[in-house]
Amino acid sequence: MAVGIFDSGLGGLTVLNAAQARLPDVEFLYYGDNAHAPYGVRDAEDIYQLTRAAVHSMWDQGCNLVILACNTASAAALRRMQEGGLPKGKRVLGVFVPLIEALTERQWGDNSPPREVAVQHVALFATPATVASRAFQRELAFRAIGVDVEAQSCGGVVDAIEDGDMILAEALVRSHVDALKRKMPQPQAAILGCTHYPLMQDVFQAALGPEVKVFSQGTLVAESLADYLERHPDMLGSGPGGFVTTGNPARVSDRATQFLRREITFRSA
Repeated sequence: MAVGIFDSGLGGLTVLNAAQARLPDVEFLYYGDNAHAPYGVRDAEDIYQLTRAAVHSMWDQGCNLVILACNTASAAALRRMQEGGLPKGKRVLGVFVPLIEALTERQWGDNSPPREVAVQHVALFATPATVASRAFQRELAFRAIGVDVEAQSCGGVVDAIEDGDMILAEALVRSHVDALKRKMPQPQAAILGCTHYPLMQDVFQAALGPEVKVFSQGTLVAESLADYLERHPDMLGSGPGGFVTTGNPARVSDRATQFLRREITFRSA
């Protein structure tokens, strides 16, 4: 009985890790569209079509619920898929809402009108496609008013992480933080709007300074998922878990093993 977790590459493994720790009795099917990664430099229509195909594949494999652990997919495809109608008994959820609920200190599933919140100046670090979509700002507006969001497109970071070049990734993060701080010198909070970025959280924090609260998604999404499944136990699905990829399974397995520092074996999607 698997819950699906989808990402364009390996970043969603940070969400999977947290979800497995929070929900040890739940099976998960992880789907990496590595053949088409990264999504962050693709246009919105391309991202939508790729995401839709992957999600339908996961539904066909018995996942009633699929989490878009890819922020770019959440930004470019989630609302369109939900508004277009979903098959009976199937759901697809994104990763922005749990993050925004934590930022605005709202309870899980709180649908009350937007209100003023303590945090007024927020830095958003994300892929070019996520920044261009303005999806984070749109979702935030449903829950809070008066929040100034400065978005910084972090080109190159995902590629460097996926290639295992952490020295380059660290240098790029510092450069992107410097660029953000030229636009917003004193952010109160920072959103790591890509599931790859938690691997660089210490670098982001050091570059931003100790006074900035940094939010990343793994534990927040895992907690939100646990709450959702408690309210919707029928969403557990019927298919097997495991790891599938559209890329080369051996190559992706090697990189994933390095990524999470535990052995992971992918099969072809």
